[in-house]
Amino acid sequence: MDDFPTYPSGLRLAGRRVVVVGGGHVAQRRVPQLIAAGAQVHVVAPEATPAIEGLVGSGELTWHQRGFEDGDLDDTWYCIAATNLPTVNERISRAAEARRVFCVRADDATHATAWTPATGRHDGVTVAVLSNREPQRSASIRDAVVEQLREGVLSARRGRDRTPGVVLVGGGPGEPELITVAGRKALMDADVVVADRLAPRELLGDLPADVELVDVAKLPRGRSAQQEEINRVIVERALAGKRVVRFKGGDNFVFGRGYEEVLACREAGVPVTVIPGLTSPVSVPAVAGIPVTHRGVAHEFTVISGHLPPGHPESLTEWAAVAQLRGTLVLMMAVQNAPAIADALVAGGRDAGTPVGVVCDGTMPGERTVLSTLGTLAGDLAAERVKPPAIILVGDVVAVAHPERFGDRAAGSSGGDGA
Repeated sequence: MDDFPTYPSGLRLAGRRVVVVGGGHVAQRRVPQLIAAGAQVHVVAPEATPAIEGLVGSGELTWHQRGFEDGDLDDTWYCIAATNLPTVNERISRAAEARRVFCVRADDATHATAWTPATGRHDGVTVAVLSNREPQRSASIRDAVVEQLREGVLSARRGRDRTPGVVLVGGGPGEPELITVAGRKALMDADVVVADRLAPRELLGDLPADVELVDVAKLPRGRSAQQEEINRVIVERALAGKRVVRFKGGDNFVFGRGYEEVLACREAGVPVTVIPGLTSPVSVPAVAGIPVTHRGVAHEFTVISGHLPPGHPESLTEWAAVAQLRGTLVLMMAVQNAPAIADALVAGGRDAGTPVGVVCDGTMPGERTVLSTLGTLAGDLAAERVKPPAIILVGDVVAVAHPERFGDRAAGSSGGDGA
């Protein structure tokens, strides 16, 4: 079979059952792309990475927490054997062959019936490259083609930057296309990528096969890699001569603890640079159609972390003073404490009828906006089953964006100040 070339084909997996056997980092790279294609993804594995557990918790895939059984491939269209046991992968391959299911093998492509290409996307075009089981070459060619598409010319790809050090990359709000060009290039140049749960996960599937992926996913009430351990990992890899990308969601320095990582690198004498990402407090409302400021309505916006409730001894927020502000409040990490925050704002003088917009899963396929007011927020969050991640906007800009819901509050949006 090795004497014959592969036959390229684009699979349309939307609504079709796809099985991934294994819950490690290989599966973690492939699963988000399958979800993005609309597949009904089933992961079969006794254990899974925190990132995969997060996808289970958000309802984006089904996890069968056990070993593989041949019947798992019944009614299946596509399969990926991604365990670290060749004997198990071989059994998966045989079961797939018996059912005429195309199967990718992470351990031995020569015995697979399908290969995963290096893929990239630009302006509605998908580029997929296969180069006879040379993943690094495939990734390099893919990047060159995608770059040429972006620039509108045909030119050779620039050499890969292998300078040791740490690059902090903000991935933006979640949609892979919203990462900066510089951020994506840094990912492709990396020897090591240290990524958390909120980084645009589909981009991890585009990494060259020889890139080490370190998962530091933070799950609510689940396993957590402490910041000190993250600092240790990025410094250790950089001192070993690696080019390390610390890949985070949003912007590194907006509630991202990015500057703690800068300080750790400086203390260790490790070169560190920053590639900021689109900051979620501004970009997510924008994509959802809500401005954080508007002429005649809001002259300022204030971004506040809501991970601690009002009155908490460790809180650094003066909620009584915040309640007196007339502009937009953008609350991050505040779903759990939103009812207490709303009560504090009303107690401090903010009108209970103040419009509230809650943007859930901003920029992602499941994005939705829940409309409420300060006085009804607690009940509406419960009724709509709002879960993190979500960004909460408080102020009349929500009425400007949704006059059908807050017509009387939107009436003052035609003020004459500002250009």
